[in-house]
Amino acid sequence: MFASFPRRAVVASMAGMLLAGAAYAHHGWSWAEADQIELSGTIREISMAPPHPTLHVETGTDGLWRIELGNPRQTERSGFVEGVANVGDQIVVLGNRSLDPGEKRLKAVRVSVGGKTFDIYPDRIRTGG
Repeated sequence: MFASFPRRAVVASMAGMLLAGAAYAHHGWSWAEADQIELSGTIREISMAPPHPTLHVETGTDGLWRIELGNPRQTERSGFVEGVANVGDQIVVLGNRSLDPGEKRLKAVRVSVGGKTFDIYPDRIRTGG
């Protein structure tokens, strides 16, 4: 009975670390710069699927970017729901880019498309004034 305890403890500990690592890697803002940038471009792909809705936006100068929105409920509360934006629409995104300069990834705090603005993370919006 006690001989199997250490093995179970190690397996449980490893499983806990894997789950915690996955949650840490996915959630939060630790992967993003503190400064915010504005990105303008054309929507090339939209996914409203969990865990986070995403957009792929092609800019005129920087190529294709992955834009992460809030969780599905948070994104919906902002008013950004399926159908308000379509592939081919022009979009402006304010957000925090990845700390990795080689990664074209942005966590959106505000999205503007079709003359409407959607504040995904209103508490995090910083404007230059």
